[in-house]
Amino acid sequence: MTCSITENRLSLLTLAPSVSHPFTPPIETMEARTSEKWPQGEYLYEPKWDGFRAISWSAPETRIDSRNQRPLLRYFPELTPALAQLPEGTVVDGEIVVVADGVTEFDVLQQRIHPAISRITLLSEETPAELIAFDLLADRGEDLRELPFTERRERLVELARSLGDPWHLTPQTDSEEAARGWFDEFESAGCDGIVAKVPDLAYQHGKRAMIKIKHRRTVDCVVGGFREHKDGGKIGSLLLGLYDERGELHFIGHCSGFGDHDRVEIYERFKELVADESFGERARAPGAQSRWSAGKDLDWTPVQAGVVVEVSYDQLEGDRFRHATRFHRWRPDKDPLQCTMEQLERPEGPGFHEVVE
Repeated sequence: MTCSITENRLSLLTLAPSVSHPFTPPIETMEARTSEKWPQGEYLYEPKWDGFRAISWSAPETRIDSRNQRPLLRYFPELTPALAQLPEGTVVDGEIVVVADGVTEFDVLQQRIHPAISRITLLSEETPAELIAFDLLADRGEDLRELPFTERRERLVELARSLGDPWHLTPQTDSEEAARGWFDEFESAGCDGIVAKVPDLAYQHGKRAMIKIKHRRTVDCVVGGFREHKDGGKIGSLLLGLYDERGELHFIGHCSGFGDHDRVEIYERFKELVADESFGERARAPGAQSRWSAGKDLDWTPVQAGVVVEVSYDQLEGDRFRHATRFHRWRPDKDPLQCTMEQLERPEGPGFHEVVE
């Protein structure tokens, strides 16, 4: 009797072989080009979430890969059960996020890329990550990449009905009016823009085949220092500050991207303003080392805090700019003490879990 049961089990296993992925990991992701204008024509629109791009693979080879085709699952062990929810042979394109108080927190997410397993384990319990799905590349062993995006989306919606936490399906609309509303309303949830996708487009590996409309705001900042260009005798970047509630100048980011002629002229101008200090003793200052800045020259020169510039920025990360700002103009008419943190806009509206399913 025992032999008979064992034989039956072996027979069932033979009848139900493992479903493989139709292509081999890792793969290049389809990317988006940034635009400050809304595209003309027929598009489908989705929120752009503030996280790590993630290609999620089901069994028989569970893994999560980054945009740069690097393995991520080691840093997010709590997402292993999420991969187990996917049918074998399935590949999902999406985003890893960490949500705190109803908003995605990129700063917290970055802390997960850590060499110590003990630290990763602790953070995976304290600040567990979640997954947002926005494209389906393979479904139960079937390669979907050549299908129009609308068909891949339909298959993804069907798959999402069978998935539980920590999976989420990103919202989508074909209405530009609705998308423009999301652009402002969803920012409070961690949406840093809108992605426009061509409905009948196949998946384009490594190509900027989507359009990303991003938030951009202007702010007046005080120049508190500079970094010299690696070639010498030129400005590398201007270090920007805003005054906090204590009246201390707080380092908030940098501005670069000047032409060579301007770099020399700006450098000569700020050489005459060199000072012993600029940013407040109790405020954030540039030059702090971190695992992200290893190997970089962080030397900088403080200057008298009297020059004001107007710059534009896309995202905030706490009380600093996430990326380099874009120079707009000098503001000799602006009192430096008017350049305060109160200029920074903090979006209000629905939280993350009110926006995604």
